[in-house]
Amino acid sequence: MLPSIFGENLFDEFFANPFGLVNTAPAEEALYGKHARNLMKTDVREMDNSYELDIDLPGFKKDEITVDLKNGYLTIGASKGLDRDQKDDNGKYIRRERYAGVCSRSFYVGTAVRPENIGAKYEDGILKLSVPKTVKKELPESTSVAIQ
Repeated sequence: MLPSIFGENLFDEFFANPFGLVNTAPAEEALYGKHARNLMKTDVREMDNSYELDIDLPGFKKDEITVDLKNGYLTIGASKGLDRDQKDDNGKYIRRERYAGVCSRSFYVGTAVRPENIGAKYEDGILKLSVPKTVKKELPESTSVAIQ
């Protein structure tokens, strides 16, 4: 049995990346540490005329979230800042798990999608996006070429 404190194994960090052989994303680790893999979990549903995305962003305010569309990529970004210079007169911190940082995730939606056609709503820690489907170009039925 390995010792643990605050519900985390003290050896988690060592065995997750022994000797630092695996390059991990420092931005995500700085924001949420080893729990970054649980960040921005997304459900994508295909509807008749659109794709519906539900993205978990708990703890973020609406003004800390950005949604950008550039070159066919829809990028969702969230940034969190904490004032580290603030003094606490109520005691000394034993453990601090909240950090300042930025996280983002991108999805390719195609170049035909326009920003004004994407619907976005944020409530209860979930960002809901509605991305319209683009019309696929139909290929001609006959692909044979007549030889003269």
